[in-house]
Amino acid sequence: MFLPLRDDNPLKVIPFQIVTAGLIAACIGVFVWQFSLGQGAANQAVMAYGAIPSVIFGLRDLHPDLALVPPALTVLTSLFLHGDILHLGGNMLYLWVFGDNIEDAMGHMRFIVFYLLCGVAATLAHGLSDPASPAPLIGASGAISGVLAAYLVLHPRVKVLVLAFYRIPIRLPAYIVLGGWIALQGFNAWFDGAMPGEGGTAWWAHIGGFLAGLLLIVPMRRRGVPLFDRGRY
Repeated sequence: MFLPLRDDNPLKVIPFQIVTAGLIAACIGVFVWQFSLGQGAANQAVMAYGAIPSVIFGLRDLHPDLALVPPALTVLTSLFLHGDILHLGGNMLYLWVFGDNIEDAMGHMRFIVFYLLCGVAATLAHGLSDPASPAPLIGASGAISGVLAAYLVLHPRVKVLVLAFYRIPIRLPAYIVLGGWIALQGFNAWFDGAMPGEGGTAWWAHIGGFLAGLLLIVPMRRRGVPLFDRGRY
């Protein structure tokens, strides 16, 4: 619905969003590595490092050649894999636009912990929606969903420059951009449940990561950082 380009929200504490930039660099680096493997080996890497619900919950085992890391660790490794350039590009754009202010509100180390916890919650939410699934979950979108939730709690009134319907540049408050985004995730999760087999996006991962972000932002923000754009810090 809305493709974010930038926000009107300068950093207040940190001089630069080094963790946000580092996460983006890591995802790009892993994608380049995936691309360098060739199609067959890249598919095997997705099976080995992606989060497969039935494997995580002990309902099936991977072939020994693919069991390169413990199943529990794939809830983290899967966050750095992506299916194609559009998948990668969309996720990194959202992280770049919204991640810096959440890193600013938390500090570098707490932001890393927050990001990974949201990613784990997203993966588990996806897995619980279909524990027997043999399909690997990959992508940073679950963790980034937590970042979007934190931004919505801290900065709902900040104006964001977006391309509406990927065509029309317009400035909108964050609560419209991000509220519309999570509403779309909920609708699609319901639609996929009503029409099984019709979609391939892990909507429950987005919802799980978003809910984790809502819960974690309050205790993990710096002391004195206001909620809902109340005052300045």
